[in-house]
Amino acid sequence: MTDTAALMPRRREVHPDPYFLDYKTSITRSPSLPLLSMESTPSEETGPRFGHNKLGALDNNLISNFTQGKALAVGERIRVHGRVLDETGRPVPHTLVEVWQANAGGRYRHIKDTYFAPLDPNFGGCGRTITDENGYYEFMTIRPGAYPWPNRANDWRPMHIHFSIFGHAFGQRLISQMYFQGDPLIDLCPIAATVRDRSQLDRLVAPLDMQNSRGMDYLAYKFDIVLRGRRQTMFENKPEGM
Repeated sequence: MTDTAALMPRRREVHPDPYFLDYKTSITRSPSLPLLSMESTPSEETGPRFGHNKLGALDNNLISNFTQGKALAVGERIRVHGRVLDETGRPVPHTLVEVWQANAGGRYRHIKDTYFAPLDPNFGGCGRTITDENGYYEFMTIRPGAYPWPNRANDWRPMHIHFSIFGHAFGQRLISQMYFQGDPLIDLCPIAATVRDRSQLDRLVAPLDMQNSRGMDYLAYKFDIVLRGRRQTMFENKPEGM
């Protein structure tokens, strides 16, 4: 594997549909004019990075980071881990990975979340970590609950965790979601349905990883993030990757 790997062109035909009738808010938010491609500026390429040097000991442990270890979050304990890779399979080290999610009842700690599920006083719902030399990351958290959302009469979001991957420059941030193997709501979700290529959608589904689970403690799920190429992860803000 070398730095002169073959060029892997972007496949825009597999990108999620920005305008999707079953996803109501996409109707008003999707672009109505052709997109413009603009060159990045020096400030975007060399600007400040946020959070890379300010990590706490519990930042990647959502079970206990909200209370700084004084009390534990309620819910099924899980470990989410994987690697951040480039299009040729090489690890991407020293990359800031951030996550945020609903609690075990399906509610976010946010003033605009009015779902009836109770807030967990010991769960903040966000965490961060830095990939190591091999591009590896991991989080301890609780399995998020599904929740209803005001789209159609009875739409529910599958259990999911939001991911943000921040590269080495100000403009290098990608956002995606991770779903869980076996969740029947994935096939019913209008947001997931915007990814028309089933193989692309399947790359957002983390398989159960019993080999790295711990008996009487937690289940593990493996979620590798590929930035570009034929095996890339789908991102909400930049479908083509970094």
